[in-house]
Amino acid sequence: MISLDKFGKKDQVWLIGGTSDSATIAKMLAVSNTRFVVTVTTIAARSLYSSTTAIVVDRMDQVKMQSFCQQNQIKAVIDASHPYAVEVSRQAIAICTQLNLPYLRYERINYQASVAEQTNSFRIELASFDQLLAGNYLTKQRVFLTVGCQALPRFKPWQDQATLFARVLPKIASLEAAIAAGFKSDRLIAIRPPLSVATETALWQQWKISLVVTKASGKAGGEEIKHQVAKDLAIPLIVIARPQISYPQQTSLIKDVLAFCQAV
Repeated sequence: MISLDKFGKKDQVWLIGGTSDSATIAKMLAVSNTRFVVTVTTIAARSLYSSTTAIVVDRMDQVKMQSFCQQNQIKAVIDASHPYAVEVSRQAIAICTQLNLPYLRYERINYQASVAEQTNSFRIELASFDQLLAGNYLTKQRVFLTVGCQALPRFKPWQDQATLFARVLPKIASLEAAIAAGFKSDRLIAIRPPLSVATETALWQQWKISLVVTKASGKAGGEEIKHQVAKDLAIPLIVIARPQISYPQQTSLIKDVLAFCQAV
């Protein structure tokens, strides 16, 4: 059971964090004197926040979430988790429904492709990884995967059918997951996005990339930059769409988050 007794705070807002978006929201909540606590899943994610911010590090399932909310008298939930952290959002919604807590999803703005990009052959939009792997997109290509380490095991069967490269976060766990998925050290780079256009371009050229796979992770994930580089180098870019979830409330505006907190 997780307790925040050491912080001396009760009746507060729970900010599900771990993203740069959540760090921005945390700063805004602190300035507005809103009582809140942030939860993240890794020690490294603590560095995103002020040293005075109440933070709990834990990978919570639905049972832990319920205990957390009840023990710490959570009055509302702001879900600013990663766009692809589907289970976290679904479990949080279920707990809020069960405990009758107000829930607000902060969803970073999706990259809006121009009409030219939508009709240009360099951009390929797919609904899921299943659709990608069921097709013939990767065969005999030099593929750069910028999809996060959790998706890499799905590409293990393709190691003999394509030359696969991957970018992961600079964490031991991420590197271990990539190596377990069949990636050799000379086909891995550990760096936190977003990269500059120049760095991204140099990397693609150095590895002689012929196809890039990314997720619709928005500006924070460097999606816009990858679109620019793909266009400049005439390299096809496959974009995996965000999972579709029915959120009780959703916004892409920070001001709406503050209004939500003031209302509850």
